[in-house]
Amino acid sequence: MGQEIGPEDLCKILEDHKNWIRTYEEEGKHASLSGADLSNANLSGADLSNANLYRTDLSCAHLNGAHLNDVELSDADLSDANLSNANLSGTYLYRAHLNGAHLNDVELSSANLSGANLSGANLTQVKNLSINKLSKVKTLYKAKLDPELIEQVREKYPHLLEEPKLEE
Repeated sequence: MGQEIGPEDLCKILEDHKNWIRTYEEEGKHASLSGADLSNANLSGADLSNANLYRTDLSCAHLNGAHLNDVELSDADLSDANLSNANLSGTYLYRAHLNGAHLNDVELSSANLSGANLSGANLTQVKNLSINKLSKVKTLYKAKLDPELIEQVREKYPHLLEEPKLEE
């Protein structure tokens, strides 16, 4: 999908990003991991707030407790990623692939889920997940939802629970 980043490069990027956050964007350099291959990376507890992760491969990554607020994650691959206890408030997840992702206690206030693939994702303990947010996703096929939300989806947006058609 993108370029592969080694552990030393990732440490440098994360340090640059911390400096950018600490200096309120004035002196520090904004971390851009756009298109990077971070599959299977352990970023648990990392502060990636405001980072550019557009089209980044984070499949099978460990992001438990990570701060991902206001992050650009459009077209990112978060398949089978562990995002438990992560803060994704204000995050832009347009067309992101979250199939099979673990989202226990994830904060999604103000997150944009338009076009996101949530097939097989566990959404039972997601915070600030509403029928309005779910109405904009691409699919919820085989996703786990709390009983109240699944009933609302069945009533208003049953097509989201169907197996998605293959894209040509």
